Amino acid sequence: MIECIPNFSEGRDKGVLAALEHAAGGTLLDIHADPDHNRSVFTLIGNEKAIAEAVFAMAAEAVRLIDLNKHEGEHPRMGAVDVIPFVPLKGAAMSDCVALANEAAKRIARELSLPVFLYEETATAPERKNLAEVRRHNFAKWQPDYGPPAPHPTAGAVAVSARKPLIAFNINLATPDINIAKKIAEAVRGSSGGLAHCKALGMYLHARGIAQVSMNLTDYEKTPIHRVFELVRTEAARYGTFIAGSELVGLAPSRALFDCAEHFLQMEGFDSNKHVIENAADRIP
Repeated sequence: MIECIPNFSEGRDKGVLAALEHAAGGTLLDIHADPDHNRSVFTLIGNEKAIAEAVFAMAAEAVRLIDLNKHEGEHPRMGAVDVIPFVPLKGAAMSDCVALANEAAKRIARELSLPVFLYEETATAPERKNLAEVRRHNFAKWQPDYGPPAPHPTAGAVAVSARKPLIAFNINLATPDINIAKKIAEAVRGSSGGLAHCKALGMYLHARGIAQVSMNLTDYEKTPIHRVFELVRTEAARYGTFIAGSELVGLAPSRALFDCAEHFLQMEGFDSNKHVIENAADRIP
């Protein structure tokens, strides 16, 4: 079983989202569409062949239907289909996802004329592992790994990877002040001295009139959700505000959520295999 989480630069047009959903077929597990970010995150699960066919069909629909020249949204992007990460689950190894990512990248470049940049475990050089660096430099500094040397006129470029599970986690603030969100994001993210394995941006949610700290946790075991949440809470208090709510974008491993429960409830001796009824029941023949 392999998970694929393609991100598309469209979170408002229900017709486009419906076409992408149809293209995903039976591999689709979840859709998270955000109109302020103007971005959608699809979660697919299946075997290698099913995932490969589904993600290509979705990429083809994105190229056909999404025009970046008309795109507006809070989230950074470089393509209509912006990122395509593959994550190994049951019975799959990272090497399987690396091979699948490369095959998908080659086909997308060849049949859709999209430039493809590889990152994370598929990166062709150490400096190209970090998606933020790929976004920052792309055509200005590097050539794509596959496909034409210039952006597609309407669909831009796509970043493809194999990687470990990532948690996309957003915290909404009880303030419309985007500058507060940006200051908190700077304090939290690892690249500016905050928490390792945390990427963060400050954004404004027009539909709700509030600011948001939008984050990716690239290693939830070393930088757990509850640690990020507590730091954002502390930083928000510095600026006279508080957390209004939080959200997961897509899915998260159960271990990450159990860790939050154990932390906030101060549970002693908690063992998810022993104390969670569904996990305990799995041991019954």
